[in-house]
Amino acid sequence: MSVKYGTHNSSGIFFITITCSQWIPLFSQLNAYDVVYNWFDYLKEKGHYIFAYVIMPNHFHCIVGIRENKAGIDKIVSNGKRFMAYEMVKRLQKSNDSKTLLQLSDAVSPSDRKKGKLHQVFEPSFDCKECYSDAFILQKLDYINNNPVRGKWQLVESPSEYVYSSASYYTIGKIGMYPVINLNNRNDLDFGPLK
Repeated sequence: MSVKYGTHNSSGIFFITITCSQWIPLFSQLNAYDVVYNWFDYLKEKGHYIFAYVIMPNHFHCIVGIRENKAGIDKIVSNGKRFMAYEMVKRLQKSNDSKTLLQLSDAVSPSDRKKGKLHQVFEPSFDCKECYSDAFILQKLDYINNNPVRGKWQLVESPSEYVYSSASYYTIGKIGMYPVINLNNRNDLDFGPLK
């Protein structure tokens, strides 16, 4: 699994972007927002933190806090992508969406096909940037909050109206579809080794 912007520390705060293969709007098409929430639940069960997120029709961004661990952020995200991909393929199969399944099958690289991979649900690489400064964290939070109202999207009038985002929590204090930990409290959290 390739990662844009190189390798990272095993712990810290990260801004992550995961994109559906060929920018197919799988999250909206399958109403698969809960697949991301289930991955967030898994991360929380393992002791990590979810600070902010936005799930767009064909990609999502999140700010997560990863505690010190043996796997590292790259492996954690790769496993998460695999977990989400299996569920999304199951939904496509259940809905008999052979057209999309064929698109995802055709996107599998020859080397991955030899290893038995059947579908390329997400782009092979993902974007992962470590958040070293308060200014960078605030910039990424602003980006997440405003993604649904910017550029070509125009999904809502105001960031707080987009339900598949933590923007309502940060802009009007209303907990959205998935509860997050306030980024202002990040310095009070334990980023030490998982037990």
